Amino acid sequence: MELGLHYWNFSTPAAPESITPTLTSTAKLAEQAGFTEFTVMDHYFQMEAQGNADEPMLEGYTTLGYLAAVTERMRLGLLVTGVMYRYPGLLAKIVTTLDVLSGGRAQLGIGASWYEKEQRALGVPVVPVAERFERLEETLQICLQMWSADNGPYKGEHYQLAETLCVPAPLSKPRPSILIGGGGEKKTLLMVARYADACNLFAVSMDDIARKLDVLRAHCDSEGRDYDGIRKTACYIRPILDDPDQFVRDAEQLAGMGFTLLNLMPNGDPLAYTERVAELVLPRVSGL
Repeated sequence: MELGLHYWNFSTPAAPESITPTLTSTAKLAEQAGFTEFTVMDHYFQMEAQGNADEPMLEGYTTLGYLAAVTERMRLGLLVTGVMYRYPGLLAKIVTTLDVLSGGRAQLGIGASWYEKEQRALGVPVVPVAERFERLEETLQICLQMWSADNGPYKGEHYQLAETLCVPAPLSKPRPSILIGGGGEKKTLLMVARYADACNLFAVSMDDIARKLDVLRAHCDSEGRDYDGIRKTACYIRPILDDPDQFVRDAEQLAGMGFTLLNLMPNGDPLAYTERVAELVLPRVSGL
């Protein structure tokens, strides 16, 4: 079982001048300790379920570009890119740039986007949910085409590209990994089966996550896709340091279901959190 660090909070420490040194130290420590993935959110306001909208928040891909320069091995990505925030051709180029600058460590994590408060505030078009999923599917198709030998046009309902030229090509072979986040059973998991290399679910309960995997398996069967070829990851949202033994038991159960990476969300000081996880938890799950 691998561990990823999902750096979702830029408010601790509170001083703005502490954001960069804390982020840097946490990322370097995570890599040294053995975390294999480092992700940040694609939000411009903090999620109101987790804090206040006016708390500090950094733009995701700029942050990842910085992290590419201060780390060497960890996979880097957004968990997850909101489909409405960037034109698909530009998104493919952005992820390619990250992949080249990081030496082939970029991952395209993507989802249908949902946070309408920040979208309305910043002028991002707000469209019905059904259209967001249509745009998500076209975005996936465009990225796959731009990362292929086909430089020709793309004609979709929402996006039309005269060329899909992407030079330099990504360093990742055959291309950056595509991860789709979310557990929607009718659309999201179908797109995982159709397009993705990996999925990311929320480990809310073992019964719930097992049902999601059953749905994904059924979609893979209908799409002619190898279910075992899709990497399964999950966000573990419980405060693991309160009960490391329970986390290890949960990790063992999730590993038995086929999950190979759990994304942890620091509570409080991210550097102190990472230090304690590296000491108390990571050695116990790395062999699962």
